[in-house]
Amino acid sequence: MQPVISFRHFSFRYKNQSEPTLKNIHLEIARGEKIWIAGPSGSGKSTLAHCINGLIPFSYGGEVSGQLLLEGQDASAMTIFERSRRVGTILQNPDAQFVGQTVGEDVAFQLENEATPQDVMKEAVFSALDVVGMRAFEARGPHELSGGQKQQVSLAGVLSTQADILLFDEPLANLDPASGAKAMRLIDEIHRNQGKTVILIEHRVEDVLLEHIDRVVVMNEGEIAAIGTPDELLAAGILPQYGLRQPLYLDALSHAGLSLSNFTDLTDPAALRLQKPVGIPDGAGGGNGQGGSERMKDNDAKITDDGDGHRIQDDRERTGASELQLRERLETWAASVPPVVRSSAGEPLLELRGVSFAYEPGTNAVEDVSLTVRAGETVALLGSNGAGKSTLSGLITGLLKPSKGEILLLGEVINGWSIRRRGEAIGYVMQHPHHMLTQHIVRDEVRIGLAARGVPESERDQRADEALRICGLYPYRNWPVSALSFGQKKRLSIAAILALQPQLMILDEPTAGQDYRHYTEFMEFIAQLAAEGMAFLFITHDMHLALEYADRAAVMAGGRIIAEDTVAQILADGDLTARANLRETSLARFAKAQGLTSPSRFVEAFIAADKKVKRA
Repeated sequence: MQPVISFRHFSFRYKNQSEPTLKNIHLEIARGEKIWIAGPSGSGKSTLAHCINGLIPFSYGGEVSGQLLLEGQDASAMTIFERSRRVGTILQNPDAQFVGQTVGEDVAFQLENEATPQDVMKEAVFSALDVVGMRAFEARGPHELSGGQKQQVSLAGVLSTQADILLFDEPLANLDPASGAKAMRLIDEIHRNQGKTVILIEHRVEDVLLEHIDRVVVMNEGEIAAIGTPDELLAAGILPQYGLRQPLYLDALSHAGLSLSNFTDLTDPAALRLQKPVGIPDGAGGGNGQGGSERMKDNDAKITDDGDGHRIQDDRERTGASELQLRERLETWAASVPPVVRSSAGEPLLELRGVSFAYEPGTNAVEDVSLTVRAGETVALLGSNGAGKSTLSGLITGLLKPSKGEILLLGEVINGWSIRRRGEAIGYVMQHPHHMLTQHIVRDEVRIGLAARGVPESERDQRADEALRICGLYPYRNWPVSALSFGQKKRLSIAAILALQPQLMILDEPTAGQDYRHYTEFMEFIAQLAAEGMAFLFITHDMHLALEYADRAAVMAGGRIIAEDTVAQILADGDLTARANLRETSLARFAKAQGLTSPSRFVEAFIAADKKVKRA
């Protein structure tokens, strides 16, 4: 069968760059396949996608060698309109493709270009909005939507077309956990029911793997590094080799001294089962995650049929060996790992007392919110799209003015302070980096804030370069900002604020578009800054980020804070997570599937063991 997409020794070099971004790509994608393109930030994933949908060469110029065929036709001979009829795209940044004045107009845009009759168009628009849960927003403007809601509208726009190839570039980046899972189920249904060819570029590994994926294409430094099924690549440990994080429950098995090659169904924490006999010596593991598979010795054990697939029985009955169970091994390991000791926070740095705000009279986007963030504390602000999290950050930074209540900084009411004055103490990294980046060259983006603060010229390069190193961008310090990937631009926006050394830093979705290596590097540095007294407020849909790095979390729903507690306790509360549109972590789902006595203790053991490995 003729492939629907075929790259033949394809290379691409952006204009004004000396080295190609894509190097000798050879890849064939069959009609109806569902492909996940994975790789670290800057590996060429989005560039590959832009070649498929026509943004290269029609929006981004450069030099091409080799050949790209779409449905057997030379793509270089196609117009952008011909490409768009074949390939429907959702970009990382929904603002970049929101063209209508209302939600309905935006979803109808391509249908209008195809001269679709009004009655057919209306039905298609409403149907697509129903699928993504945005029918009630049909008459709303883009400025009234959260980032996640805009992403849902972009998805509806693609669903309303008849494109045979659907290309999703970070479709989950701005979605809360429950909405992200719903989006992945929706994409899977479209793939199965309509026979679409689906190409996914996404850093949220576990969300992608929960639904069926035919093949994974791993990219690194502009080349294809590996291709295989999800189970093949997970069992071989391919993802961590290229700066990607494998599902956390698999890391937990490794920390407990178990080899992944002994398990099946690695992509699903609830379905994962032991398939090979392994010995489980008492006390093995130790929580350091090092050399676990080497410590394990195969013996003559066999899996018995106890109805749930968990029981292991030692066949050496002559020695009187007792029956062993996987859950017992995990319980023993979890109990052996000392819990994380969190440092005590300092004095109150930021206080919100009964703060309310309404975009329109009578409808509060934030209502009676009280919250304290102490010096040296890291607080995660969790909640669904539209819960009021970004609005709350706007109130803290002065972009919005509260209609009621007080905001205090180190005990002083700052309601009347200007944005500039607040900015001297409060750093804010927005959700989308393009809202912050203004300079042409990477280093200049960090230097400009230092210059505005009056930092001496002699210190600017030193502080800028230090921040760029922390965020993994020092090698790109002289690059044009436009040449960076989305993930790199996100890190640049963080570097620009880090260099200013604020007392409190608010980060809106700090891990969006980040590969695991860079995520870990700058988050570990942030943890170090917190230990030195800087405070952090994370607005995030990344439950693993919250688990690993937040001292506690505040949960928002309907503009109110409905809970404050440790992240592990919050995510263990099923009623609360359902109300806030959150989702328990894969670690908790795995622990429950294995029948562990205390899933929350298992989660805490993983966090402690993982921190020990990272900081060794």
